[in-house]
Amino acid sequence: MMASEGIGALLRGIREAAGLTREEQAAVLQAAQGGKWFDPENLKRWETEKRLPTPMWHALLAECYGRSAEEIVRAVVVSRRRRRLHRLIDEGAREEGSAVDRRKFLGVAAATGMAGLPDIAEARQGINAGLSTSDSGDLAYLEGAFERHRGGYRGRPPNEVLGQMRADLDLLRELLSRPHPAAVRKELARTAAGITGLVAIVQHDRGDQRDAVGWFATAERAARESGDRHMLAWVLSRHAMVPLNYGAPHVAATMAIRARAEAGRLPSAAGALAAAVTARSLASVGDQEGALRAVADARAAAARLDAVQAADTWFGYPAQKHHVHLSQAFTLMGRTREAYTEQDSAWALTRSPSVMTRALIAVDRAACVRADGDPATAADLAVNAWVQLPAAYQDGLVRSRAESLCQSLPGRPGDTLRDALANP
Repeated sequence: MMASEGIGALLRGIREAAGLTREEQAAVLQAAQGGKWFDPENLKRWETEKRLPTPMWHALLAECYGRSAEEIVRAVVVSRRRRRLHRLIDEGAREEGSAVDRRKFLGVAAATGMAGLPDIAEARQGINAGLSTSDSGDLAYLEGAFERHRGGYRGRPPNEVLGQMRADLDLLRELLSRPHPAAVRKELARTAAGITGLVAIVQHDRGDQRDAVGWFATAERAARESGDRHMLAWVLSRHAMVPLNYGAPHVAATMAIRARAEAGRLPSAAGALAAAVTARSLASVGDQEGALRAVADARAAAARLDAVQAADTWFGYPAQKHHVHLSQAFTLMGRTREAYTEQDSAWALTRSPSVMTRALIAVDRAACVRADGDPATAADLAVNAWVQLPAAYQDGLVRSRAESLCQSLPGRPGDTLRDALANP
């Protein structure tokens, strides 16, 4: 890889030659600096040269990419000169009726190896003008919006989150209606897959199954257009949770298998989630042997995740969510001792803003108590969790799980929980 190609091409070329995604390369950089968080979006900005790495990063890049610090510096210099050249060309294009300052232009061109070819440079100017649009700021904003929204509820009710996403959805629809160069279109499709997938997650949690399925279908279409298999695996694994949580475990298992195939063998949050969904699905249909194998797969996959993949976001597979999924799998299998252990682990990792997660853990605990032969205590636990739940969360997934428990409670305990659900 020649440094004269610029820092973006240098970093991207080495990463792709190694077969790494941006998230995986970011994890390498994070590990090299002692586990200190490194944002994959920062790497993306360097590869696309929307930003150039400052001197404080040069030694780290040299170490992680197997290049000398001098090569990194030379590549940054080349990129900086080219950016300056593009800026001069743009300034010249804005001066109607006047020519670009030829001496100024050629001086920079000589520094970048373009001296003696001004006509080619001017032709490139025209090509750039034809390819470029005024959408770069909007595209960058949407990428940031996806990163911001995927952080989860953070104590906000689902309806509030949807309201905050509305303007971003309108902008996304507008941008998708415009023509873009192929590479830009792929990035836009990936961002579209992420944002629409997040909407689907919220609709799933609200209990709007039909709309959730529609949004997931849109997200899958966008992910396929982007060509990003990791994004596609994430969409499929999250989509599988709709039939899983609303009474169609066979469909969920089939979808989870597709997600695991797309995720491949490399460690990924999507692959770990898909294994956990498989475990819950098989437990739901009584295939305890298959469910236990899937539990082992989920544990093995979760153990291989790096800090980025295990981040506590809707795009990651954090330890807390891992324990919640396994708790549900063991609860469905009637293996209450193991379920209690997973619930305790999940609870210890659950922070106070996680209103919905806390309620789901409590309902799982109540289901285990019911399986252990104490329906009265099970009803009390579920009612206590329900009355503490803010009204904004008393629909959708939590209600569905509580109603399922209610059906298994006999006599007075069932009536007690039924009355609580009927009088929020």
